[in-house]
Parts: sequence; C-alpha cells; structure tokens
Amino acid sequence: MAPSTSSLSSLGDFLHARRALVRPEDVGLTASPRRRLPGLRREEVAALAGISAAYYLRLERGRDRRPSPEVTDALARVLRLDADARVHLHALARGRPAHPAPYAPETVPEPVRHLVLSRTDTPAFVQGRYHDVLVANPLATALSPSYRTGVNLLRATFLGDRVRALYDDWDRVSASVVASLRAQAGPAPTDPRFAGLIAELRSGSEEFRLLWDRHDVRPRTAGGTRLIHPTLGALDLSYEKLTLLPDKGQVLVVYHAPPGSREAALLASLDVTAPRSDVTALRSDVTAPPSDVTAPPSEATSPPSEGASS
Repeated sequence: MAPSTSSLSSLGDFLHARRALVRPEDVGLTASPRRRLPGLRREEVAALAGISAAYYLRLERGRDRRPSPEVTDALARVLRLDADARVHLHALARGRPAHPAPYAPETVPEPVRHLVLSRTDTPAFVQGRYHDVLVANPLATALSPSYRTGVNLLRATFLGDRVRALYDDWDRVSASVVASLRAQAGPAPTDPRFAGLIAELRSGSEEFRLLWDRHDVRPRTAGGTRLIHPTLGALDLSYEKLTLLPDKGQVLVVYHAPPGSREAALLASLDVTAPRSDVTALRSDVTAPPSDVTAPPSEATSPPSEGASS
C-alpha cells in the first residue's frame, strides 16, 4: 500500500516509508533476488518487532494508531531509527493537538525585532511557524535576497529559480531543510495553512515530494554551510537557530564567522545600501500571503521580494 498523500505525517505513512529504507541484510536477513520492492516486507518488520503481522498491517494502514511504548520502541529498533526519528515515532504514536489559531498574523516581539535590526556585524532574521521571514536585518538581505520580510523560505527553496546557485552542496541542503521541516511539523498536524503549504510544495516540486515522502526527521539548531555569494564568492559560515517562542514556532537565525577570519571580513564588506535587482524582481509565488505576516509600516510597504533558501 502506497503512503497516503492526504495526511501530512501519519504513523502508517512513516512506518511504510522507513521500512522501505532498511535493507534485509541490515537486520540479519538474507536478501532474496525475487524481491520486487526495496526494504523490508511487512511480515519481516512484524516478526523482528515481536508483534503479529495482522497487527502491524493495522498500524501501517491506519486502522490502529496507538501502539504501546514497548511496541513503538521495538519498531524503532527494527527500522534502525536514530534518536530524532525515534522521538518522532513516539510522538506519532501518542498524537498531538493541532496548532492554535492557524491563521492568526505572526508578529515578532518588539525587543526581538530591535535586537535583529540593531545587529550590524552578523546577518540575522526571524522566521515564523510557516517559514516566513518576519524580520531581517540589512546584512541578512545583502547575504541572500530570500532573507527579507514576507518571503516564504520553503517556496523560495523549492519553487524559486535562484536558490541552487547559492549552494555547492544542494542535495545535502535540500534534504536537511525537509528533514528539519518534518521535525518541526511533528505528528499529524491539522493546521490548514501548514497542510496547504505542504500540498503546494508537493505539487510544484518533485524534489520536495520525494524528500518529504522519505519521512527523514532531523532538527537543525546549529551547523555550517557554504554560500556562493554573487559578488563575494564562497563563504564558509556557521549558523545558529534559537527558538524564541516555542508555542508560536518562531526561530531566530544568525550567521556568523570567526573574528578576524576571511569570512568575517567579507561579511563586514557586504553592501547593505546598493539596490538589488534580484530582490525587486521577485516572483509572487515565494512570498507569504500579506495577511499572515505583520510588519511595521517601514517594512510592510517594501516591495515584494523573492528569495533563496537558508
């Protein structure tokens, strides 16, 4: 049975996707040349987890959605899940209430807005629950046109046409973005805007659809990346993602480089006043709906902009 396209993150879809990624030899079984599909068969997962094949079938087809913690642990072991994916599986088994007020405009607390806009040495921005940029400082926009109030980073990443040129390791970056999105989404969110955004991305990007259907789960809180800036060239930067308001899904993203390094000097040389043709020529399909992002008048009246992904 193929995974459902109507559910964002059901237990059955997760089990189906993850067993397809486990090779029989990884769990001590002999791979048969007569296998038509990759991964483990349902009955193999059931036997290895110590449950009946009929019960596992009910789990994968959504007829039973609340396995015990012991069964969930056994399935995680068979599916060779890492710590993040194991936590995600347990959350799927428990269920989680929907996000409140899905269509309420997202606002950034004034002290946080001041902090972001006052930083003159590091690119910084705040992204909201749906990966809309809620506020960004001039250095962030000079680093990438996607880091501008109103741009939806997911649309920019998978539906825009300028993103790939910013990265020389695009496959890793795109897979990391989707795995992080899975971690953020959690178990079966019912937020209609989030569901609509995922449906739009699945429909408009084959790459996103394939990555989403893998059900990889990997939060991103810090790391390094290489950006290929159009005027400065390659920049090896570190980034931090700091959760501001957990219940609202707001995250502060900061890029930085070691003091005295080549990258630090190049960041300081970014021209934050020059007109950016790649900003003013943005397509509307990568921007957030105006009613969903609240900005002060100085930002709300800025021209719409296209973006590149983080």
